[in-house]
Amino acid sequence: MKRVKKKSVKTIAAKNVFSDSQWTVGYGKLKPGRGRPELTQRLFLALGEKLPFEALPNVRRYLKEQNIPRMGVYIAHDSMSYARYIGRGDIFQRLGARKKAQELELKYFSFYVVKDKKHEREIESLLIRAAGPLLQFNTKKKRLSISAGSVKDYEPGTLFFERRYKRGMKRRKG
Repeated sequence: MKRVKKKSVKTIAAKNVFSDSQWTVGYGKLKPGRGRPELTQRLFLALGEKLPFEALPNVRRYLKEQNIPRMGVYIAHDSMSYARYIGRGDIFQRLGARKKAQELELKYFSFYVVKDKKHEREIESLLIRAAGPLLQFNTKKKRLSISAGSVKDYEPGTLFFERRYKRGMKRRKG
């Protein structure tokens, strides 16, 4: 019989970092479940998903107080929770600027502080390609057609597969 490892256990702090009439933003930490050693590699140091933009300064302040880096990958969402902008860099500075530029359109934000900075570009590329046509405010890497993105957006040494048109086949644009 195969033994199943227990999922992570979520511990929640008694204190919140933000609260208004609609939302409360709390924080906590995932602890390994039984059979999952603490030594397991993790991709993220910290993350938050679909938090209200009003909580941005409070979350930023908490991470700063805890001496947690504030660089990584971020997503700005509209009121329907669709991703409208994805980027990487100084998470809170960039999200603040994005909210200022599209104040009425953007309602929530997500962020991912990546443990190893070298993975930020790959995560950003993956998210942008997955969100595709939903992204309205950034078009750098998004693909609206069946054409694939450049594999050069990923780190050197990565094994990749790509499709190509057969010789003699007429190429279509788009």
